[in-house]
Amino acid sequence: MKYPGLQMFMDNLKQLIYCNHNLVINNPLILSQRPQFQLLYQELGSMIQILLDVHENHHLYELEKVENLMRRFKDAVEEAQDIIDLFLSAVHSRSRGLFTRPDVFKTSLDLENAMRCIESIKVEFMTMINIGNLNPTPRIDRLKTQSADAGTRNLSGTKKPLEEVVVGLDRDAELIRDKLVEDTKQLDVLSIVGMGGLGKTTLATKLFNDRFIVYHFHVRAWATVSQTYIKRDFLIQILTSIGVQHDLEEANDSKLREKLHKHLMGRRYLIVIDDIWSSEAWDDLKLFFPHENTGSRILLTSRLNEVALHAKPHGFVHSLPYLTEAQSWELLCQKVFHGDECPGWLIKPGMQIARKCQGLPLSVVVMAGILAKETTRSYLWENIACSVGSYILSDQELGCLETLALSYHHLPHHLRECFLYLGGFPEDFRINAKRLTWLWVAEGFIEEDGNRSAEETASTYLMDLVDRSLVIVAERKFNSEIKACKLHDLVRELCQQKAKEERFFIKIDSPPFSSLLGVIKPYEVVMPYKQRFVFTNQDINIVNIAHPPTPSIRSLFGFHKDSRLIYDIAKYFHSFALLRVLNLGKCKLHYFPQGMTLLVHLRYLAICYSCEFPCSICNLWSLQTLILERNFGVVHLPHNISDLVNLRHLWSTREIFLLTIEKPMNLHSISKVRLRDGAGNFGKCFPSIKKLGYTLISGEEGRFESLPYLETLKLSSKMHGPNVRLNHIRFPATLKKLTLVECHQPWSNISIIQSLPNLEVLKIKYGAFEGTQWNAGEQQFGQLKYLSLEVLDIKQWEAYNTSFPCLKRLAVRSCRNLEEIPLEIGEIATLELIEIYECVNSALMKSAERILKEQHDQGNTELKITEDGKELSIYLCEHEGSESE
Repeated sequence: MKYPGLQMFMDNLKQLIYCNHNLVINNPLILSQRPQFQLLYQELGSMIQILLDVHENHHLYELEKVENLMRRFKDAVEEAQDIIDLFLSAVHSRSRGLFTRPDVFKTSLDLENAMRCIESIKVEFMTMINIGNLNPTPRIDRLKTQSADAGTRNLSGTKKPLEEVVVGLDRDAELIRDKLVEDTKQLDVLSIVGMGGLGKTTLATKLFNDRFIVYHFHVRAWATVSQTYIKRDFLIQILTSIGVQHDLEEANDSKLREKLHKHLMGRRYLIVIDDIWSSEAWDDLKLFFPHENTGSRILLTSRLNEVALHAKPHGFVHSLPYLTEAQSWELLCQKVFHGDECPGWLIKPGMQIARKCQGLPLSVVVMAGILAKETTRSYLWENIACSVGSYILSDQELGCLETLALSYHHLPHHLRECFLYLGGFPEDFRINAKRLTWLWVAEGFIEEDGNRSAEETASTYLMDLVDRSLVIVAERKFNSEIKACKLHDLVRELCQQKAKEERFFIKIDSPPFSSLLGVIKPYEVVMPYKQRFVFTNQDINIVNIAHPPTPSIRSLFGFHKDSRLIYDIAKYFHSFALLRVLNLGKCKLHYFPQGMTLLVHLRYLAICYSCEFPCSICNLWSLQTLILERNFGVVHLPHNISDLVNLRHLWSTREIFLLTIEKPMNLHSISKVRLRDGAGNFGKCFPSIKKLGYTLISGEEGRFESLPYLETLKLSSKMHGPNVRLNHIRFPATLKKLTLVECHQPWSNISIIQSLPNLEVLKIKYGAFEGTQWNAGEQQFGQLKYLSLEVLDIKQWEAYNTSFPCLKRLAVRSCRNLEEIPLEIGEIATLELIEIYECVNSALMKSAERILKEQHDQGNTELKITEDGKELSIYLCEHEGSESE
C-alpha cells in the first residue's frame, strides 16, 4: 500500500546523501544539508514499514480513514519533494550566475513543516494499528453499494442480464458449449473474461438456457458474486436457483452446505458463478462443490484474467471480443426497429452511431434506447451521431460509466496512477508500450523489486491492466508481448472523470478560436488547483498554467506542433523547474534554448530537434530517457554525453553520431547509432547495452561479442558489395532478436546466423541478403520462432521442417519474385501463422493455399494464413482448387 512515488523519492535522497561523483550534487551548499536529507530518509523509511503493516491487515486496508491518511501522506511527501527539488534548482541556477526569483528559489533548506506533518501522520497510523480505534465506515461497503447499483437484481439475488443482447455471440456460445459438454468425467472449470458491458453475463445466460445444455446437465445453478461476497448469500443463491427454498433463511451455514451437497452429489451439474472478482473468493467457493467423475462443469465470468487462470491454470479461458461494426449495427437495428427494416435515410447516421460505440454492447443498447424514443428524422439522428459519447455518459438507467467504475475501484493502489495517466492521451491514440513503460518509470509510478528492472516491472503493470479488461491491446509482438495499446472511449472517459475527481491531471482540448477575428490565438487556461500533470493538444499560453506562487507541474505533454511552447518553457524555466517529463516530440526546435538545461529534474525528454546539442545538455543529470524526433540529417551529441550517468534509453528517428565517449555509459538501449571509433568500441562504451541499432560502414568489423547483455540488434550498412561481410561480424551468444537491413550479403553467409544458440527473431529486410536462391540446408535455426522476409530479390527458397523446428510465425512482404513457400514449412509442428503482404505473384499464394489445405486435411486446423491481414479460408482454397481442376 505504498505511495507509488515514494521509492523514487527515497532513491533521490540516497543519492543526495551518499553520491560524491555527481557534479550537480557535489556542491558545498548541497553537501551542507546532508543531515536534513538523512533525517527525512530515516523518517520515510519508518513510514514505509508502517504502511507495510497496514497492507498486511486487510481490515485496515479497506478503511476510509486509512485512505484519507494515505492522501495526506502523499501530499506531505510531494511537499517535501518540491522543497528539495526547488532547493536543488536554486543551487544549480545560482552556481551558473543566473537570476532567479528569491521568493521561490532559496538556497536554504527548510523541511521542518514537512517533517512535522509526516511525523503526525505516522503517529495516527500507529494509533490505528496498536489501539484499533477505527472509523467503522469501510470502503468495502461503498463498493458493495456501487456493485448493487450497477445492475438490477431479481428476487433470488442474481443480476438480471440485459434482455435480447445476443448479436455476435453465436460463435462464442458454440465454442464454449462444446467445451462444456466434452466427454471428460472430471469436474472442469471454464471462464469467460472481458471488460464491463461486453456481454459476459449475456453469453453465460445464453449458454445456461441453451436447450442442449438443459438436456445435458441434471442440475443447473446460477449465482452472482460481484466485488464483495458473503458465503451464506452465495449458498442461498445457488440453492434458490436449483429450486430449494424451504427454511433457507433459518438454516445455519453448515446446514446450507449440507443441503447443497445433497442436491449435487452423484449428479452432473453446471454452476455459473457470475462476476467474480478475486482469487480468494474462488478459493472459498470451490469448496462447496463435490469433485465426482460425473462430467460436471463450473462456468465463471470475470473482468480479471488472473482470476480465471487461478481457478484453472492452463484451463479454458474465453476472452470475449468486441462486436464488429457490422454486429454493432445489427444489434442497434434489432433494439430500435424490433425486426423491421431501417429506413434508408437513417442508415448512414445510424451506422455512424453504431461505429462510435466501439464494439461495446452496453453502449449500443444505451444508444438504441435513446433512438427508439426519437422520431425517424435523419437530422435528429445526425445530431445524436455527433454526441454519442455524451449520451452514453449521461445514461442513468444502465449506468455505463458506473459499470466500468467498479473495475477502477478494484484496482490495487500501485496501478491506479498508471491507469489514470492513460486518460491524458488523445482519443483513439495508439500508445507505444515501450515508451509508456519509460514514462511510468520517469514519473515514479513503478516500484522496483530487486529481481527485475523498473521497465520490466512496468511491463507487468501494463499486462495487469490488460488482464483487468481496462486496456486494449492494439498490436502484439510475435511472443504475445504488447507492442501498442489504446483505451476504449468509455474507459478513457472514466479515466478523465476519476482524474478530475482526484485532481490528478488537467487536460486541455478546447479549440482556441477567436469568435470575432476567426483566427487561432493562444488558449488561456485558468488552473483550478495545484497541478502535477498537464496534457494539451492546443496552442496554450504556457506561462499561465504554472500555479502561483511556486512551480508545481511535474509533467507536460504536448500533442501538437507549436514550437513556441518549448521556447516559453525555457524562457520561464523558474515556473517549470520541477518538470520530470517533457514530451513535446512534435514541437520543432530550431535552436536549443539555454533555459532548457536548467530543468535538472527532467527524467524523460522527447523533442524534435535538428541541430547540434550544446555540452550544457549534460546538466540534465536526472535524465533517463532522451527521444529525438527529426526528419533529416544526423544527430550530433556532445563529447561529454557520458556525464548523463542516469541515461538508460537514447532513441532517434535519424542516425545518432557519437564522436567520442569519455567514460562508460549505463545505456540499456540505443537506436541508429554510429561511433567514430567503430563497433569494436561498444564493449568499452556501453557495457550494459541490451538493445542496439547500428550502421556499419566500409571495411568496418562488428565486434558485438563483447556486449554480454545484448539481446536485440538491428544492423544496417551504408556500403554495397564485399566491404561489409558477415564473417567479419561477431555476434554474442545472448542475441535473441536480429534485424539485418541493406547488408547485401550472399545467402551462403546466413550460416553464421544459424549458429546463434538463443536467436528467436530474425528479420531480413531490403536486400540484407542478395541472390535468387536460398537453400536453408540441414543446419537448424534451433530456437527461431519468428522469421520475416521483406523486399528481397529471392526467387527460389528451399527449406525443410527440420530447418526451423520451433518456428511459430512466418511473414513474407513484397518479395515479388518468390515463387513459393516451401511445402515442408507447413509441416512444422509449432507453426501458427503465415502472413503474406503485397503479393503480386499468384504462384506464391497458390503455394500458401496448398499448405493450408494439406494441413487441414491432416487435422491441423490451428494453422492460419493471412493475405494483407485477411485470413485465408480453407473453404475458399478447396473451391478454387476444384475450379482449376
